[in-house]
Amino acid sequence: MNRLYKTLIYNKQVSLTVAETTGLVQHARDIHNLNPAAAKTLGELLTCGVYMAGCLKSEKCAISITVKGAEGSGSVSVSGDIALHMRGYIDSLSDGKLAGGFMTVIKDDGFFRPFTGACELVSDDVSENMEHYFDLSEQIPTKVRVEAEFDGTQCLAAGGVVMQLLPGHSREAFDFVCEKAAEMADIAEDIRKLGADGVMNKYFSNEVSLAHVYITQPEYRCNCSRAKIASILLTMGRGELESIIEEQGEVSVHCHYCNTDYKFNRDDIQKLFENKIQ
Repeated sequence: MNRLYKTLIYNKQVSLTVAETTGLVQHARDIHNLNPAAAKTLGELLTCGVYMAGCLKSEKCAISITVKGAEGSGSVSVSGDIALHMRGYIDSLSDGKLAGGFMTVIKDDGFFRPFTGACELVSDDVSENMEHYFDLSEQIPTKVRVEAEFDGTQCLAAGGVVMQLLPGHSREAFDFVCEKAAEMADIAEDIRKLGADGVMNKYFSNEVSLAHVYITQPEYRCNCSRAKIASILLTMGRGELESIIEEQGEVSVHCHYCNTDYKFNRDDIQKLFENKIQ
């Protein structure tokens, strides 16, 4: 099951998000055929992406999170839109460890005014790195507890809790958030046993009424298509594409996010440019 719960707590001084992303993370693992360590890292970053996508305001908005390990040790990339259509891939990190490096977040408002923030990775823990990002790049006190737990190829549970303090918050609100974060020793186990709504009840029963919670459903969905790839190939020009076919027999484009290969032979290229002329 995939769900995203959002609400305000502590006299509207804290934004609370609880995500259950087990199905989404399992789908990502299966698409990319990942080992448990790599699937865990990608799954946790996808869960953070779900949170950020859930904060978008416009239909044209999108977010992307890219983590690059130090000295070419590998990378992870996830992206999503306001509909919570998420996608991602992990490259080279067979052990799942981030091994230093940097995280870059791009929030595109759809009007060519993207916000870009970046920070150095402070640990191998996705939650710690996300907290560091919010503190350094957005200057927003935030507690992040995300986790994905695997048993071989099976995702037992994935999800997490994000608590973000709003402008004008009191010291008491800050202490409340820190105390709640400290209680969440094993958020994946909580998600597995209780689900997202159970997590809300366990930690925030005095603060939350589910009747006042905004609930959405994220899913793993790539936005690529053969038509979209074809439109990109058109920009390369007929001569360049025909040269590739002479050398390789076909034009092949691989989508890292959904692990799909799009292949175009000589007849496909001819039809592509004929349609353009029409």
